Amino acid sequence: MTGAGCAALVVLVLLLPVAGFLLGRRTARTARPSDIGTPVEHATFETLHTASLAAPPLRAGLTEESARKAARRLRSLLGTEALCLTDRDRVLVWDGEGEHHGRQVMDRVRDLLDSARGTAFTSECDDVDCPLRWAVAVPLTVDHRVLGTLVAYAPRESAVLARAAGEVARWVCVQLELAELDRSRTRLIEAEIRALRAQISPHFIFNSLAAIASFVRTDPEKARELLLEFADFTRYSFRSNGDFTTLADELHSIDQYLALVRARFGERLSVTLQVAPEVLPVALPFLCLQPLVENAVKHGLEGAVTPSRAPGTGRPARTATRITIRALDAGSEAEVVIEDDGAGMDPERLRHILRGEGGRSAGIGLPNVDERLRQVYGDDYGLVIETGIGAGMKITVRLPKYRAGVHGS
Repeated sequence: MTGAGCAALVVLVLLLPVAGFLLGRRTARTARPSDIGTPVEHATFETLHTASLAAPPLRAGLTEESARKAARRLRSLLGTEALCLTDRDRVLVWDGEGEHHGRQVMDRVRDLLDSARGTAFTSECDDVDCPLRWAVAVPLTVDHRVLGTLVAYAPRESAVLARAAGEVARWVCVQLELAELDRSRTRLIEAEIRALRAQISPHFIFNSLAAIASFVRTDPEKARELLLEFADFTRYSFRSNGDFTTLADELHSIDQYLALVRARFGERLSVTLQVAPEVLPVALPFLCLQPLVENAVKHGLEGAVTPSRAPGTGRPARTATRITIRALDAGSEAEVVIEDDGAGMDPERLRHILRGEGGRSAGIGLPNVDERLRQVYGDDYGLVIETGIGAGMKITVRLPKYRAGVHGS
């Protein structure tokens, strides 16, 4: 079952008791000729519809703005005269009658914030015209931490309202937990991108600048072009706008990276690029392919040695490393294949690396990209790697052409 399906099931389970509470309040009204369905069906539909309207603001977390947007819907769910939401320090919003009670709310819920146990109390209001005489307060808890409270007010004590407030508060907690998961996912992705940026080898930067410097006197125009490539590559790698990019931008950055590598290794590196124009707009996680190409270059050059000796030297002669990058249209998906003819790897060692057990020498590129792809698209979209000792390596990445929340920037 998907995350969205689980969330919908949780909403249904938590809010059915509230539907029953609403039914008691609403079935007394005269049915209109246009009404379709039973009173129970109407109450259930209205409850779920109202909950669906309250959910999006709460997915932003418990803030003054999200509380303000959700409070009216939550009060409608409970059918109560007034409702307020608090964090641990203050009232975030008051919705309904008797707003003067808001000044005493924090004193009333102080013990609840520490004990995480719901409480009920009389309002002790001196205004004889005020309809709010009784209230129930329920903690809003995420990961065993009380973030705030939901307080519902009524004219009289009501066990049904107390139970309904508890169910609605539990539903609010589910939304806040989802908000926390979204924030954790964002922080994790940001941390992984920072780790990838930190992995951009100082040796690569030094060697690139050294290669550029070698052309300054012999071929100034070539040196200028490489310097511009280096500037654009580093600007893209360290950009700060967004977690996603387009396949076109990622491939452009890879082309700049390869230009710098070729400036150093010359004919020892042969690269073939095959791209279907239809897949260029496809969005994907930022810095997702570049580490794979860097891996291909590294392992390809490691394997580009023949047993023969170079003429006139005692050193082994080197063959050209061949790297092929293909971005293909595969219907509802784009398929990117990065292949080298280098040293390859023992499949068992590769499995250890993908589990993060390869040690510092293995780097973080492959497991980082594999994990981010699975986080964004699901476990069916992890890296597919074919390799063997001396057999080179072939890495396949499948990317859905459309996925909600994934947009290039």
